[in-house]
Amino acid sequence: MNQTVYTNFNLYDGEKNDVQADSYMLVDDVTGKITKIGIGKAPTADRTIDLANKYVMPGMINVHTHVDNDSTTFDGDPEANVVVATVRAVQNLHEFLRSGVTYIRQCGCSYDLDIPLSQMIATGKITKVPEMMPSGMVYSMTGGHGDAPNSGNLVDSPDEMRKAVRQGMKKGAKAIKVMATGGVMTKNDFMDDPQLSIAEMHVAVEEAHHKNLIVAAHAEGNAGIYNAVKAGVDSIEHGFYVDDEEIDMMLEQGTYLTPTVVADWSLAKYGKGVLPDWEVKKAADAVDDLRKNITHAKERGVKITLGTDAGTPFNDFTKTAVELQLLVEQGFTNYEALRTSVNSAKLMKIDDEYGTLEEGKYADFLVLDENPLVDIKAVNEQDKAVYKKGQRAY
Repeated sequence: MNQTVYTNFNLYDGEKNDVQADSYMLVDDVTGKITKIGIGKAPTADRTIDLANKYVMPGMINVHTHVDNDSTTFDGDPEANVVVATVRAVQNLHEFLRSGVTYIRQCGCSYDLDIPLSQMIATGKITKVPEMMPSGMVYSMTGGHGDAPNSGNLVDSPDEMRKAVRQGMKKGAKAIKVMATGGVMTKNDFMDDPQLSIAEMHVAVEEAHHKNLIVAAHAEGNAGIYNAVKAGVDSIEHGFYVDDEEIDMMLEQGTYLTPTVVADWSLAKYGKGVLPDWEVKKAADAVDDLRKNITHAKERGVKITLGTDAGTPFNDFTKTAVELQLLVEQGFTNYEALRTSVNSAKLMKIDDEYGTLEEGKYADFLVLDENPLVDIKAVNEQDKAVYKKGQRAY
């Protein structure tokens, strides 16, 4: 058996709120899985790699991405043709892994192109990229958030939703994304506009859960958050105005919350004079409220995941670590911020093999100069080493 042992590092394994000095990790080079991990004298192996007393942590898992988008545009460039969108997606996937993100969930993709891309990644035809859970195109009402060229499955009744979701799963979608409210990036709707109905979203949940798949709901304002949780979705995406009534429901049902703070923060911070005024105003009006509300949800026990909405304006594919910094700024401990990535693995139902560094799990890890439990900015180190399944990618 070909094995590599990594030695002489300080381990944050993703589970314990501490760092273990003088650690080692034995990896099966064929499977990419950890066969033994511990402290002190390392076992012998075919190769030994000394990590020079640096800090090792799990690769980040980002559950809200749009790899086909162009983050330099106000709307992600949904009118791009399929070739442009595909090439852009592959480039963005490389940027994701380089930044330390080792697994992603797409939350809407033009042309359903994330489905074949994920299959090519799984078979090794595209390398040095994260693994990807594809969603295909979003499910939106006619005229709603997500009704853009090449971007949305338009549904206007429970029956239409049922057929569309079944078609999406037939194509190979492994997650379903429904649009419960308006949003920042569409001109003629607002965050507090409810869109898809409870009945329509419930059908999506019913069909997805039949296949053991998860459903994410874009939901920013209260009416839509309420409707989406009532419909039984697995995660609320954004959740900017989540209140105690909705939090009670989420706690009862085990619903996850993906804040994507960096998406709104980036747009409000950098968009003035560059993006349309209506778009900047919506983001700026929300940013203080959403940071307060998300932290309140965390304090009440809602399970917070790590997601960035990457591909939105000024929010490129290197900012997952910035999301962690923003969470810490608004009241999360470093450990709570880092644990959002573990929650991402749990939401995606991949936590038996990903999310923490333990025996039997994949050796997806980052090597940092500084301790992320002491300084969360350590995760944003520009020249960190990134390993995917035990192989150094960057």
